Amino acid sequence: MNEASHSNVMKSEDTPELRQLYADFEAGHLMPLWTQIDDIMPVVPKPKAVPHVWKWSHLFPLAERSGALVPVGRGGERRAIGLANPGLGGKAYITPTLWAAIQYLGPRETAPEHRHAQNAFRFVVEGEGVWTVVNGDPVRMSRGDLLLTPGWHFHGHHNDTDHPMAWIDGLDIPFSYQNDVGFFEFGADRVTDYATPRFSRGERLWAHPGLRPLSELKDTVSSPLAAYRWENTDKALTEQLLLENEGQPATVEQGHAAIRYVNPTTGGDVMPTIRCEFHRLRVGTITPPRREVGSSVFQVFEGAGTVVLNNIESKLNKGDLFVVPSWVAWSLKAETQFDLFRFSDAPIMERLGFARTQVEGVGR
Repeated sequence: MNEASHSNVMKSEDTPELRQLYADFEAGHLMPLWTQIDDIMPVVPKPKAVPHVWKWSHLFPLAERSGALVPVGRGGERRAIGLANPGLGGKAYITPTLWAAIQYLGPRETAPEHRHAQNAFRFVVEGEGVWTVVNGDPVRMSRGDLLLTPGWHFHGHHNDTDHPMAWIDGLDIPFSYQNDVGFFEFGADRVTDYATPRFSRGERLWAHPGLRPLSELKDTVSSPLAAYRWENTDKALTEQLLLENEGQPATVEQGHAAIRYVNPTTGGDVMPTIRCEFHRLRVGTITPPRREVGSSVFQVFEGAGTVVLNNIESKLNKGDLFVVPSWVAWSLKAETQFDLFRFSDAPIMERLGFARTQVEGVGR
């Protein structure tokens, strides 16, 4: 039987007694399942969030204007502009579990330190000259780098140059808010260390492939490595495609190289609620349409292409962001070599047993 064949099976004849029953339900803060099952138990996910594309050519000028008009300081803390999904009623959420923003820091500016229970990262599509100080460790931010700020780590940022810089922030704010797990604490009004090292202390300890310090054998919930550098990401993707050229099984599908950033203590995701990946498509590559339980956000790092979201095609260029809500069909096409950063709520979905993927109509 299909969904329509079950419609209104339990619909009773309208009587004064039935109306009184429903009035008494309402007065007692009760809701009968039979009047709402289609909404709370749909046959497939029916997300309120909608697919949407934000153009970098529109976002960045707005961030620049904010930089000229809105100071960074205690209280507001960050000059961050949240990407509000049009389907979520005006909330600054890009999906029901994820938050994304463009953050802008002007020349010689400092964003004061604070910490929060929410997990956060930064990804840099362009620029350099800012250091984020995470639990007292100064971490350089440069093009193509993924920078982590796991939950309850003090962090602030300072721009050591005469030029502004912008990047994207990703957090699990909606998930934390919905589940009432948020805590927040102010730190120093400045940052605790204005040093500008090329590599953070965490990198010097952890950023050695296949090697683990014996002084740090305890597994950690989030990655102890605060920076994942572009040169390593680029090399890994390049080698996957070269191996594919040699006929070796190195890519996720023909012409599509991809990596997942991992916690070196566990081999799992970098943070318990957020997965981060990077994808590279050869020119002309088209990925098969797929649907996934859970939501994802992509940012174009380099190149040009298109995304098809629920049969609607949108052109993409450097810096553009798009959101894929749960069970929305999506696919990519590369017009040039096409590099994209991706983050998602996949760790939550997998850990709770809700993960499900459908590719080209096969399986569910």
